[in-house]
Amino acid sequence: MRYRGVTGSHPEEFMEKPLLSIRDLAVDFETETGRFRAVDGLSFDIPKGKTVALVGESGSGKSVTAQAILQILSKKAHIAAGTITFNDPERADSIEIAALTPDSTDMRALRGGRISMIFQEPMTSLSPLHTIGDQISEALVIHQQVSQEEALERTKEVLARVGFPDPRRALRTYPFELSGGLRQRAMIAMALITRPALLIADEPTTALDVTTQAQILDLIKELQAETGMSVLLITHDLGVVANVADEVVVMYRGRVMESGPREVIFRHAQHPYLQALMRAVPRFAMAENERLTPIREVKSATLETAHKPERTEPKGPILKAENLTKCFTLRSGWFSGRIRKIHAVNGVSLALPVGKTLGLVGESGCGKTTVSKMIMRAMEPDTGQVLFDDGTGPRNVHELEGDALKDYRRSVQFIFQDPFSSLNPRMTVYEILTEPLIIHGIGDSDMRYHRAKELLDMVGLDRRALRRYPHSFSGGQRQRLGIARALALEPRVLICDEPVSALDVSVQAQVLNLLKDLQAALDLSYLFVSHNLAVVDYIADTIAVMCRGYIVEQAPKTSLFRNPVHPYTQALLAAVPDPDIDRPLDFAKLRADRFSHPDQWPEPFRLQEGEAGVMKEIEPGHQIRLGQLSVKEAA
Repeated sequence: MRYRGVTGSHPEEFMEKPLLSIRDLAVDFETETGRFRAVDGLSFDIPKGKTVALVGESGSGKSVTAQAILQILSKKAHIAAGTITFNDPERADSIEIAALTPDSTDMRALRGGRISMIFQEPMTSLSPLHTIGDQISEALVIHQQVSQEEALERTKEVLARVGFPDPRRALRTYPFELSGGLRQRAMIAMALITRPALLIADEPTTALDVTTQAQILDLIKELQAETGMSVLLITHDLGVVANVADEVVVMYRGRVMESGPREVIFRHAQHPYLQALMRAVPRFAMAENERLTPIREVKSATLETAHKPERTEPKGPILKAENLTKCFTLRSGWFSGRIRKIHAVNGVSLALPVGKTLGLVGESGCGKTTVSKMIMRAMEPDTGQVLFDDGTGPRNVHELEGDALKDYRRSVQFIFQDPFSSLNPRMTVYEILTEPLIIHGIGDSDMRYHRAKELLDMVGLDRRALRRYPHSFSGGQRQRLGIARALALEPRVLICDEPVSALDVSVQAQVLNLLKDLQAALDLSYLFVSHNLAVVDYIADTIAVMCRGYIVEQAPKTSLFRNPVHPYTQALLAAVPDPDIDRPLDFAKLRADRFSHPDQWPEPFRLQEGEAGVMKEIEPGHQIRLGQLSVKEAA
């Protein structure tokens, strides 16, 4: 059943043609098993100067729609029916895109010129062999026949406009030298340099920090106001939609389920699919024991009957980090001889109680993963120690050898951020799940086979999947495989490094619920690393907020969200897009960008270069980092 879209209330809108009009679009893929229809009878309009959000899960046909508009479909796909009409303000006549061939002169003039696209993954979309300046200026040279000098000058201007700190230097920079946020800004600069009429943004902020994401969304809105371009925003994040969209189109399996203005969609969602999408998003206002509701609940076949392993429980925390520091040395150029030191981790102390979840939150580059690696013994700390207590008393992890080290490796397991790259594509599910058992010499082949089936049951996957390879699973299924592998050795602690950041909201809800159920059934302890405070709020008991290598605030989650004290914590909370149109992002506050620079924090939080500050308890369990000068003055 399709729910009728609600049109705008101004009569003049009926008079003006939309910039892009899609009617009854169908896109077919030729597969080994026959023809598959990825987009089926899709119709919607993109008005001039407005943002239309195309919302849905992976596989709903969002990206295929964008590829059809630009005629960049794969060789196995083709437009089977329908029209895509582009009413360019610079031309008197309309262009029928669906009737053009992909390599025609008219289509090449449109693609990258009048219609530009920002792709989901900037690292794979940018050429590693060419400088940022060459790649951005190329679009201008091709579409507007300007000289190389003029193109580079315009490139420098657009790089400054999208927030590059040093645009002149950026011209000579290669993509690998940039952070994720700057690479995405380079992609935006490349898309905008030809001043397109339509910008297609395909999940432009999925892999970014919440603060960087907010800045990118603010930038797109600002540039849209300046240039009058229209935006087609493809996303599964309803929080992003609530903050930037004018109109919303909800897709499921290639069809429109519901469409209309943002206000109507969020206040009066009618279709059950849209209502289910909204229930799957983690929110700050959730009740104490409220669960996320995935669109498709994944039930574990054996979790209720799973037995907790018999083991001695420690009297204190099962895992403890004490005053960890780590410094990296970088060389400035091949022959300059100059070196600079980066303090990645500055005196970090953490404690993980048995059966609880400690959330570690912060932006990319704050040191979260470095701390995880030191806990895993994949990296040596410069100073400090990691203590693990298996019930026989705390022992320094970095002094363990032989059987004691093997036991520690068995007790502490890792769930990776990207499930696809962490699973060997040449191994079957059976080989992936039994490899840890073989390495640790556990059981015979019959026992391992039984354990592999048990693990699949535990994470809600079909036992018949044992002979399949990772590429034949969806992202959420692959992440459940990663969890099953981590559980193979009956660990006590799981370190979860951004385990849901690359997943759809509905799949994310499945995985988060699964982790909660596993913790309750198997008495697991989690160190949950993330940049999304809403996700951490849902799963963690205690939260530590990290910035520039420092823990700046640590508190039970109820205390942290009720009373965030540190300016960096407040900025992180302000940057999380809420799927509630009555709680919009404060873009003006986020524009300041002072919150991640310790020397620019207000007193008494300011930290000067080389100063560590001190942690002070302001209420039971709630600590904040203050500058040492402020503490001395207070004393």
